[in-house]
Amino acid sequence: MTHGATSEPASPSLDKPRPGAPPPGPAKRPAGRLLLGRLTDVHSVSLIGVLAVLAVIGAATKPDQFLSTDNLQLILTQASVIGVVTVGVTFVIIGGGIDLSVGAIVALASVWCTTVATQEFGMGGMIFTALLVGLCCGLVNGVLIAYGPMVPFVATLAMLASARGLALHITEGRTQVVSVESVLDLGGRDAYVLGVPPLVIIFAVVTVIGWVLLNRTTFGRRTVAIGGNPEAARLAGIAVKRQRLMLYALSGLCCGIAAFMLVVLSGSGQNTNGNLYELNAIAAAIIGGTLLSGGRGTIIGSVLGVLVFTTITNLFTLNNLDSAGQQIAQGAIIVAAVLLQRRSAAQHT
Repeated sequence: MTHGATSEPASPSLDKPRPGAPPPGPAKRPAGRLLLGRLTDVHSVSLIGVLAVLAVIGAATKPDQFLSTDNLQLILTQASVIGVVTVGVTFVIIGGGIDLSVGAIVALASVWCTTVATQEFGMGGMIFTALLVGLCCGLVNGVLIAYGPMVPFVATLAMLASARGLALHITEGRTQVVSVESVLDLGGRDAYVLGVPPLVIIFAVVTVIGWVLLNRTTFGRRTVAIGGNPEAARLAGIAVKRQRLMLYALSGLCCGIAAFMLVVLSGSGQNTNGNLYELNAIAAAIIGGTLLSGGRGTIIGSVLGVLVFTTITNLFTLNNLDSAGQQIAQGAIIVAAVLLQRRSAAQHT
Protein backbone atom coordinates (compact mmCIF):
# COMPACT_ATOMS: atom_id res chain seq x y z
CA MET A 1 0.00 0.00 0.00
CA THR A 2 1.54 3.29 0.90
CA HIS A 3 4.98 3.76 2.23
CA GLY A 4 4.68 7.36 3.24
CA ALA A 5 2.40 7.07 6.28
CA THR A 6 3.57 9.09 9.24
CA SER A 7 1.28 7.93 12.04
CA GLU A 8 4.11 6.83 14.33
CA PRO A 9 7.54 8.28 13.60
CA ALA A 10 10.28 5.83 14.35
CA SER A 11 12.81 6.62 17.00
CA PRO A 12 16.48 6.74 16.05
CA SER A 13 17.15 4.69 19.18
CA LEU A 14 15.10 1.79 17.84
CA ASP A 15 18.00 -0.56 17.24
CA LYS A 16 21.01 1.06 18.87
CA PRO A 17 20.17 3.07 21.99
CA ARG A 18 22.62 5.89 22.63
CA PRO A 19 25.04 5.36 25.56
CA GLY A 20 23.59 6.83 28.72
CA ALA A 21 20.18 7.41 27.23
CA PRO A 22 17.21 6.38 29.43
CA PRO A 23 15.42 3.21 28.35
CA PRO A 24 12.22 3.69 26.40
CA GLY A 25 9.00 4.02 28.38
CA PRO A 26 7.43 0.59 27.71
CA ALA A 27 10.57 -1.21 28.93
CA LYS A 28 9.97 0.20 32.42
CA ARG A 29 6.62 -1.55 32.70
CA PRO A 30 6.52 -4.99 34.29
CA ALA A 31 6.33 -7.73 31.69
CA GLY A 32 3.03 -9.01 33.12
CA ARG A 33 1.32 -5.63 32.86
CA LEU A 34 2.71 -5.08 29.37
CA LEU A 35 1.41 -8.48 28.21
CA LEU A 36 -1.99 -7.84 29.81
CA GLY A 37 -2.17 -4.41 28.22
CA ARG A 38 -1.42 -5.76 24.75
CA LEU A 39 -3.90 -8.61 25.09
CA THR A 40 -6.72 -6.47 26.43
CA ASP A 41 -6.54 -3.31 24.35
CA VAL A 42 -9.83 -1.57 23.78
CA HIS A 43 -10.22 -2.78 20.20
CA SER A 44 -9.67 -6.42 21.12
CA VAL A 45 -12.11 -6.12 24.01
CA SER A 46 -14.68 -4.72 21.58
CA LEU A 47 -14.18 -7.70 19.26
CA ILE A 48 -14.58 -10.10 22.17
CA GLY A 49 -17.85 -8.30 22.89
CA VAL A 50 -18.93 -8.80 19.26
CA LEU A 51 -18.13 -12.51 19.54
CA ALA A 52 -20.17 -12.70 22.75
CA VAL A 53 -23.15 -11.07 21.00
CA LEU A 54 -22.84 -13.51 18.08
CA ALA A 55 -22.70 -16.41 20.57
CA VAL A 56 -25.89 -15.18 22.22
CA ILE A 57 -27.60 -14.92 18.83
CA GLY A 58 -26.43 -18.42 17.94
CA ALA A 59 -27.60 -19.85 21.25
CA ALA A 60 -30.98 -18.17 20.84
CA THR A 61 -31.59 -19.24 17.23
CA LYS A 62 -29.98 -22.71 17.29
CA PRO A 63 -29.62 -23.69 20.95
CA ASP A 64 -29.02 -27.38 20.21
CA GLN A 65 -26.45 -26.83 17.47
CA PHE A 66 -24.45 -23.63 17.87
CA LEU A 67 -22.98 -24.31 21.31
CA SER A 68 -22.35 -27.99 20.67
CA THR A 69 -18.76 -29.18 20.91
CA ASP A 70 -18.75 -30.35 17.30
CA ASN A 71 -19.91 -26.95 16.01
CA LEU A 72 -17.42 -24.97 18.11
CA GLN A 73 -14.62 -27.22 16.85
CA LEU A 74 -15.89 -26.70 13.32
CA ILE A 75 -15.71 -22.91 13.73
CA LEU A 76 -12.14 -23.10 15.04
CA THR A 77 -11.05 -25.52 12.31
CA GLN A 78 -12.54 -23.38 9.54
CA ALA A 79 -10.91 -20.29 11.07
CA SER A 80 -7.52 -21.99 11.26
CA VAL A 81 -6.59 -21.95 7.56
CA ILE A 82 -7.56 -18.34 6.83
CA GLY A 83 -6.22 -17.40 10.26
CA VAL A 84 -2.69 -18.50 9.37
CA VAL A 85 -2.87 -16.47 6.15
CA THR A 86 -4.12 -13.45 8.12
CA VAL A 87 -1.16 -13.58 10.50
CA GLY A 88 1.22 -13.18 7.55
CA VAL A 89 -0.91 -10.47 5.93
CA THR A 90 -1.01 -8.55 9.21
CA PHE A 91 2.79 -8.24 9.20
CA VAL A 92 2.74 -6.96 5.62
CA ILE A 93 0.08 -4.33 6.34
CA ILE A 94 1.75 -3.16 9.55
CA GLY A 95 4.91 -2.75 7.48
CA GLY A 96 3.08 -0.38 5.13
CA GLY A 97 2.36 -2.85 2.32
CA ILE A 98 -0.45 -4.97 0.97
CA ASP A 99 -0.56 -8.53 -0.37
CA LEU A 100 -3.32 -9.36 -2.86
CA SER A 101 -1.73 -12.64 -3.92
CA VAL A 102 -2.17 -14.77 -0.78
CA GLY A 103 -5.19 -16.71 -2.10
CA ALA A 104 -3.47 -17.54 -5.38
CA ILE A 105 -0.27 -18.57 -3.55
CA VAL A 106 -2.34 -20.93 -1.38
CA ALA A 107 -3.82 -22.45 -4.55
CA LEU A 108 -0.42 -22.86 -6.23
CA ALA A 109 1.22 -24.35 -3.13
CA SER A 110 -1.69 -26.75 -2.60
CA VAL A 111 -1.64 -28.12 -6.16
CA TRP A 112 2.16 -28.47 -6.13
CA CYS A 113 2.09 -30.45 -2.89
CA THR A 114 -0.66 -32.75 -4.20
CA THR A 115 0.99 -33.71 -7.47
CA VAL A 116 1.62 -37.44 -7.79
CA ALA A 117 5.39 -36.92 -7.83
CA THR A 118 5.29 -35.00 -4.56
CA GLN A 119 2.99 -37.48 -2.85
CA GLU A 120 5.56 -40.22 -3.48
CA PHE A 121 7.70 -38.61 -0.75
CA GLY A 122 4.87 -38.85 1.81
CA MET A 123 3.62 -36.19 4.20
CA GLY A 124 7.11 -34.75 4.78
CA GLY A 125 7.62 -34.15 1.08
CA MET A 126 4.21 -32.54 0.74
CA ILE A 127 4.82 -30.18 3.67
CA PHE A 128 8.26 -29.22 2.35
CA THR A 129 6.86 -28.55 -1.13
CA ALA A 130 4.00 -26.40 0.15
CA LEU A 131 6.29 -24.30 2.35
CA LEU A 132 8.92 -23.97 -0.38
CA VAL A 133 6.41 -22.83 -3.02
CA GLY A 134 4.83 -20.34 -0.61
CA LEU A 135 8.21 -18.97 0.45
CA CYS A 136 9.45 -18.62 -3.15
CA CYS A 137 6.30 -16.74 -4.19
CA GLY A 138 6.69 -14.43 -1.20
CA LEU A 139 10.33 -13.79 -2.06
CA VAL A 140 9.39 -12.89 -5.64
CA ASN A 141 6.85 -10.41 -4.30
CA GLY A 142 9.43 -9.00 -1.92
CA VAL A 143 12.12 -8.58 -4.57
CA LEU A 144 9.73 -6.85 -6.98
CA ILE A 145 8.49 -4.47 -4.30
CA ALA A 146 11.65 -3.79 -2.28
CA TYR A 147 14.26 -3.76 -5.06
CA GLY A 148 12.15 -3.40 -8.20
CA PRO A 149 10.13 -0.53 -9.57
CA MET A 150 6.73 -1.95 -8.58
CA VAL A 151 4.35 -0.80 -5.88
CA PRO A 152 2.85 -3.55 -3.67
CA PHE A 153 -0.59 -3.37 -5.29
CA VAL A 154 0.73 -4.02 -8.81
CA ALA A 155 3.36 -6.61 -7.86
CA THR A 156 1.01 -8.75 -5.77
CA LEU A 157 -1.78 -8.37 -8.34
CA ALA A 158 0.61 -9.74 -10.96
CA MET A 159 1.51 -12.62 -8.63
CA LEU A 160 -2.20 -13.29 -8.12
CA ALA A 161 -2.77 -13.71 -11.85
CA SER A 162 0.42 -15.68 -12.45
CA ALA A 163 -0.02 -18.10 -9.54
CA ARG A 164 -3.67 -18.78 -10.44
CA GLY A 165 -2.72 -19.40 -14.04
CA LEU A 166 0.15 -21.73 -13.09
CA ALA A 167 -2.11 -23.65 -10.69
CA LEU A 168 -4.65 -24.09 -13.49
CA HIS A 169 -1.90 -25.23 -15.88
CA ILE A 170 -0.62 -27.84 -13.41
CA THR A 171 -4.02 -29.31 -12.64
CA GLU A 172 -5.57 -28.78 -16.09
CA GLY A 173 -8.75 -27.95 -14.21
CA ARG A 174 -8.89 -31.32 -12.45
CA THR A 175 -8.97 -32.07 -8.73
CA GLN A 176 -5.78 -33.73 -7.46
CA VAL A 177 -6.84 -36.24 -4.82
CA VAL A 178 -4.53 -36.97 -1.89
CA SER A 179 -3.68 -40.65 -1.43
CA VAL A 180 -1.20 -40.35 1.45
CA GLU A 181 -2.92 -41.99 4.41
CA SER A 182 -1.04 -40.03 7.09
CA VAL A 183 -2.24 -36.73 5.56
CA LEU A 184 -5.83 -37.93 5.35
CA ASP A 185 -5.69 -39.20 8.94
CA LEU A 186 -4.49 -35.77 10.11
CA GLY A 187 -7.75 -34.22 8.88
CA GLY A 188 -10.04 -37.05 9.94
CA ARG A 189 -12.97 -36.52 12.28
CA ASP A 190 -11.25 -38.59 14.98
CA ALA A 191 -7.90 -36.82 14.71
CA TYR A 192 -7.31 -35.02 18.00
CA VAL A 193 -4.27 -34.03 20.02
CA LEU A 194 -5.23 -33.60 23.68
CA GLY A 195 -8.83 -33.18 22.53
CA VAL A 196 -7.98 -30.43 20.02
CA PRO A 197 -8.00 -30.80 16.20
CA PRO A 198 -4.42 -30.70 14.80
CA LEU A 199 -5.21 -27.78 12.46
CA VAL A 200 -6.33 -25.66 15.43
CA ILE A 201 -3.07 -26.45 17.18
CA ILE A 202 -1.10 -25.36 14.10
CA PHE A 203 -3.11 -22.11 14.03
CA ALA A 204 -2.41 -21.53 17.73
CA VAL A 205 1.32 -22.13 17.26
CA VAL A 206 1.50 -19.75 14.29
CA THR A 207 -0.43 -17.13 16.28
CA VAL A 208 1.93 -17.38 19.27
CA ILE A 209 5.01 -17.20 17.03
CA GLY A 210 3.53 -14.21 15.21
CA TRP A 211 2.73 -12.43 18.48
CA VAL A 212 6.23 -12.99 19.84
CA LEU A 213 7.80 -11.95 16.53
CA LEU A 214 5.83 -8.70 16.42
CA ASN A 215 6.00 -7.72 20.08
CA ARG A 216 9.21 -9.20 21.44
CA THR A 217 11.79 -8.99 18.67
CA THR A 218 13.76 -6.39 16.75
CA PHE A 219 12.10 -7.70 13.59
CA GLY A 220 8.70 -6.66 14.97
CA ARG A 221 9.89 -3.21 16.05
CA ARG A 222 11.45 -2.63 12.64
CA THR A 223 8.20 -3.70 10.95
CA VAL A 224 6.22 -1.12 12.93
CA ALA A 225 8.87 1.51 12.25
CA ILE A 226 8.95 1.15 8.44
CA GLY A 227 5.15 1.06 8.36
CA GLY A 228 4.84 4.24 10.41
CA ASN A 229 7.55 6.25 8.68
CA PRO A 230 9.92 4.45 6.28
CA GLU A 231 12.21 7.47 5.81
CA ALA A 232 12.67 7.93 9.56
CA ALA A 233 13.29 4.19 9.82
CA ARG A 234 15.99 4.43 7.13
CA LEU A 235 17.66 7.34 8.92
CA ALA A 236 17.60 5.26 12.10
CA GLY A 237 19.73 2.66 10.37
CA ILE A 238 17.07 0.12 9.44
CA ALA A 239 17.57 -1.70 6.13
CA VAL A 240 14.07 -0.86 4.86
CA LYS A 241 14.33 -2.83 1.60
CA ARG A 242 15.57 -5.98 3.31
CA GLN A 243 12.84 -5.67 5.95
CA ARG A 244 10.15 -5.42 3.25
CA LEU A 245 11.61 -8.45 1.48
CA MET A 246 11.39 -10.46 4.69
CA LEU A 247 7.81 -9.34 5.34
CA TYR A 248 6.59 -10.65 1.98
CA ALA A 249 8.62 -13.83 2.40
CA LEU A 250 6.93 -14.32 5.77
CA SER A 251 3.51 -13.81 4.19
CA GLY A 252 4.35 -16.37 1.49
CA LEU A 253 5.54 -18.87 4.09
CA CYS A 254 2.26 -18.50 5.98
CA CYS A 255 0.45 -19.17 2.69
CA GLY A 256 2.46 -22.39 2.30
CA ILE A 257 1.45 -23.51 5.79
CA ALA A 258 -2.19 -22.66 5.06
CA ALA A 259 -2.02 -24.54 1.73
CA PHE A 260 -0.99 -27.77 3.45
CA MET A 261 -3.69 -27.24 6.10
CA LEU A 262 -6.27 -26.78 3.34
CA VAL A 263 -5.08 -29.98 1.66
CA VAL A 264 -5.45 -31.82 4.98
CA LEU A 265 -8.94 -30.39 5.40
CA SER A 266 -10.20 -31.11 1.90
CA GLY A 267 -8.07 -34.11 0.96
CA SER A 268 -7.31 -32.59 -2.43
CA GLY A 269 -5.55 -29.83 -4.31
CA GLN A 270 -7.44 -27.58 -6.74
CA ASN A 271 -6.65 -24.43 -8.66
CA THR A 272 -9.65 -22.80 -6.96
CA ASN A 273 -8.24 -23.30 -3.46
CA GLY A 274 -7.86 -20.12 -1.47
CA ASN A 275 -10.40 -18.23 -3.56
CA LEU A 276 -11.01 -14.75 -2.05
CA TYR A 277 -8.58 -15.44 0.79
CA GLU A 278 -6.87 -12.14 0.04
CA LEU A 279 -10.07 -10.20 0.71
CA ASN A 280 -10.98 -12.16 3.83
CA ALA A 281 -7.47 -11.92 5.31
CA ILE A 282 -7.16 -8.18 4.69
CA ALA A 283 -10.68 -7.59 6.02
CA ALA A 284 -9.95 -9.62 9.16
CA ALA A 285 -6.76 -7.64 9.78
CA ILE A 286 -8.62 -4.34 9.37
CA ILE A 287 -11.39 -5.46 11.69
CA GLY A 288 -8.70 -6.47 14.14
CA GLY A 289 -7.40 -2.91 14.29
CA THR A 290 -4.51 -3.01 11.81
CA LEU A 291 -4.12 0.34 10.07
CA LEU A 292 -4.18 0.04 6.28
CA SER A 293 -1.66 2.90 6.16
CA GLY A 294 0.74 0.81 8.24
CA GLY A 295 2.55 1.34 11.51
CA ARG A 296 0.00 -0.19 13.85
CA GLY A 297 -1.75 -3.50 14.38
CA THR A 298 -1.91 -6.57 16.58
CA ILE A 299 -1.86 -10.30 15.92
CA ILE A 300 -4.49 -10.91 18.60
CA GLY A 301 -6.81 -8.38 16.95
CA SER A 302 -6.41 -10.05 13.54
CA VAL A 303 -7.16 -13.48 15.02
CA LEU A 304 -10.29 -12.10 16.67
CA GLY A 305 -11.28 -10.58 13.32
CA VAL A 306 -10.99 -14.02 11.70
CA LEU A 307 -13.15 -15.55 14.44
CA VAL A 308 -15.82 -12.86 13.98
CA PHE A 309 -16.01 -13.56 10.23
CA THR A 310 -16.05 -17.34 10.70
CA THR A 311 -18.73 -17.17 13.39
CA ILE A 312 -20.95 -15.00 11.18
CA THR A 313 -20.58 -17.53 8.36
CA ASN A 314 -21.45 -20.36 10.74
CA LEU A 315 -24.55 -18.53 12.01
CA PHE A 316 -25.82 -17.93 8.49
CA THR A 317 -25.21 -21.56 7.55
CA LEU A 318 -26.98 -22.96 10.63
CA ASN A 319 -29.99 -20.73 10.05
CA ASN A 320 -30.13 -21.45 6.29
CA LEU A 321 -29.81 -17.76 5.49
CA ASP A 322 -28.89 -16.35 2.10
CA SER A 323 -25.14 -15.93 1.53
CA ALA A 324 -25.89 -12.48 0.10
CA GLY A 325 -27.01 -11.34 3.55
CA GLN A 326 -23.81 -12.77 5.01
CA GLN A 327 -21.68 -10.75 2.60
CA ILE A 328 -23.68 -7.60 3.34
CA ALA A 329 -23.16 -8.13 7.09
CA GLN A 330 -19.43 -8.63 6.58
CA GLY A 331 -19.26 -5.51 4.42
CA ALA A 332 -21.05 -3.47 7.08
CA ILE A 333 -18.58 -4.71 9.72
CA ILE A 334 -15.63 -3.71 7.53
CA VAL A 335 -17.07 -0.22 7.00
CA ALA A 336 -17.67 0.17 10.73
CA ALA A 337 -14.10 -0.98 11.48
CA VAL A 338 -12.59 1.52 9.02
CA LEU A 339 -14.70 4.36 10.45
CA LEU A 340 -13.55 3.45 13.95
CA GLN A 341 -9.94 3.43 12.73
CA ARG A 342 -10.29 6.92 11.23
CA ARG A 343 -11.86 8.21 14.43
CA SER A 344 -9.10 6.68 16.51
CA ALA A 345 -6.42 8.08 14.21
CA ALA A 346 -7.99 11.55 14.41
CA GLN A 347 -7.92 11.39 18.22
CA HIS A 348 -4.21 10.52 18.20
CA THR A 349 -3.19 13.38 15.88
